[in-house]
Amino acid sequence: MNMYPKNVFPEIKVKLFIILFYSIGILGFLIPWSRNIFITITPFALLLSIYVLAVYHNQYIKREAAVFLIICTLGFCIEVIGVNTGLIFGDYSYGDALGIKLFNTPLLIGLNWLFLTYTATSISEIITRKAALQIIIAPSIMIIYDLILEQIAPKIDMWSWMAQSVPIQNYIAWWIIGFVIVFFIKFFKVETRNPLAPLLLICQFLFFIIMLIIFSFVRY
Repeated sequence: MNMYPKNVFPEIKVKLFIILFYSIGILGFLIPWSRNIFITITPFALLLSIYVLAVYHNQYIKREAAVFLIICTLGFCIEVIGVNTGLIFGDYSYGDALGIKLFNTPLLIGLNWLFLTYTATSISEIITRKAALQIIIAPSIMIIYDLILEQIAPKIDMWSWMAQSVPIQNYIAWWIIGFVIVFFIKFFKVETRNPLAPLLLICQFLFFIIMLIIFSFVRY
């Protein structure tokens, strides 16, 4: 897709922008008076990451577009069932950081599932060329990511758990859902080799690690 910024800036400058973007986000959450502002713009930050990822996707054919749409729809529907019944991940509820909600579920959450499975699959393809291993590695990467995310999500109003700790059920469900989606991606031969995918996921992961450190050890 030959769209901005791909058609204007060299790839290295876009990568530097991504690093700077997440660095500014860290500073925004670190400063008490700007934290609420950055919580409010979280949906737009996620949309920007997805947009850049989409721009650098190698090709768009009907099969891939259909797969992406199915993943977004499936991810949203799973979350609707999960948050309203507690049967999939456990008992939790969404805050306001992820934006507008439908059926108590942020509309962006389907795109978030697509973002995570796509980028994790992209990284797994760097690690190994064997599709069978990629299907195992990608959801495992997602679990490592989620282990950090679950600790910081309530602190920045993304979601919160009714229990004092995150249920093991959540991580099992994450891995199984990730496995199914990645299998779906590989089965339909969706191309996920994207020059920005690894960087975007790594930046998000480091962002949440730093946020966790800040909120755990810095008092305001």
